[in-house]
Amino acid sequence: MGLVEAWGGNAIGWLIAHIIEAFYNFGYALLHPAQWLNWGDKEALMRFIYYGASTELFFVFLVIFLIVFAVGVWRNSFLWGCVRAFEGFANAIGRFAAWAGLLMVLQQIVIIFMQRVFTVAEISFGFGKVVTFPLSWWSEELKLYNAMVVTLCIAWTFVQGGHVRVDLVYSKISFRAKRMVDMFGSLFFMLPAATLIWLYSWFFLWRNLVVPNPSASDTLDRLLAKSRALRWNVETIGFSPNGFNAYFLFKILLVVFTALLFLQAVSFFFRSYLEFREGEESDGKYLDRDVLGDPTADLAAKIH
Repeated sequence: MGLVEAWGGNAIGWLIAHIIEAFYNFGYALLHPAQWLNWGDKEALMRFIYYGASTELFFVFLVIFLIVFAVGVWRNSFLWGCVRAFEGFANAIGRFAAWAGLLMVLQQIVIIFMQRVFTVAEISFGFGKVVTFPLSWWSEELKLYNAMVVTLCIAWTFVQGGHVRVDLVYSKISFRAKRMVDMFGSLFFMLPAATLIWLYSWFFLWRNLVVPNPSASDTLDRLLAKSRALRWNVETIGFSPNGFNAYFLFKILLVVFTALLFLQAVSFFFRSYLEFREGEESDGKYLDRDVLGDPTADLAAKIH
């Protein structure tokens, strides 16, 4: 649209221009998906990489956030629906990914038995199509399970109240004051942190997937010029000769982690606002907490 170039002489004009252009950019992206989703076209892939961590995408999400929040202020039931959807999504992802911890333990036991008892150098696994890797590969792959637990369970753990909290004044203030602290924290700490991590992790991922390497400082025109020589170059180099060689999966998990953190920050802001507005009777409303089955453990989880 060119509004940013026309109005960008001062901070207010730059902000207003980006907000207005966000509606156009969102509509254009929906109506022209082939220009950024058709990865058979090298220029389309470069557009996807550029806009994935761009100012334009930031303002599209900002406008969506403001519209959803404005509608939610008018209709609390709509905002509660968003909170339930976000928290339900975080719970579903976390509960599924938590099983990676069990897989990690079982695989470690198998590795020890195969190495110490049966003294084999390789393990084959598969149904129909069998894959064979050295024991060192399976041993290093255990780090992937650990990374899955950390990155994919973070939002679920937050919903469950499982993160460690350092409390100096929080427990001594009123209910509504707590909700104000929560809103401030999610808006000025969680969301900026998630945005900053996304900016770094996005290009960190793509630098390990394609060449020429894209950079956060590259303009769209420069990336489109690079697209002429673009090709896939997925990182498959391990730390040892026979070790795990799919370290690009860690970069993907980092991006997914940031997205989950971002969604949880938005959800926490919405919940804190609704509980602030509705009062103590809405504390924990629609909150899907896990039940451990042990009264003592459930009490300890509730306290924390």
